Amino acid sequence: QVQFVESGGGLAQPGGHLRLSCKASGNVPSPSGMGWYRQAPGKERELVAKITVGGVTDYGDAVHGRFAISTDGAENSVFLLMTNLQPGDTARYYCFLFKPFTPMKFWGQGTQVTVSS
Repeated sequence: QVQFVESGGGLAQPGGHLRLSCKASGNVPSPSGMGWYRQAPGKERELVAKITVGGVTDYGDAVHGRFAISTDGAENSVFLLMTNLQPGDTARYYCFLFKPFTPMKFWGQGTQVTVSS
């Protein structure tokens, strides 16, 4: 089992920023990548960003250029800096950990991000 501690969600104004953090522990597979998905009410879960052990990043089209993902690989931690937030970014953000080239994926409980004036 893999456990997650997620933090950093909350309320932001349009144009504002938030930083999400996630730390994985337990039986973490190696090598592994980490990232974030999000899901808004009535919508499907969508990829926000992910990063591999080698530092290769991938972003969802909706956040490209506004969000930045980083990791502290040795500590199994991942961070998401979200800038220029918009109401459309309102969603529950889920940290996940994956083993590349396998279907293995683990999920955190999620943290709520609300963007509203």
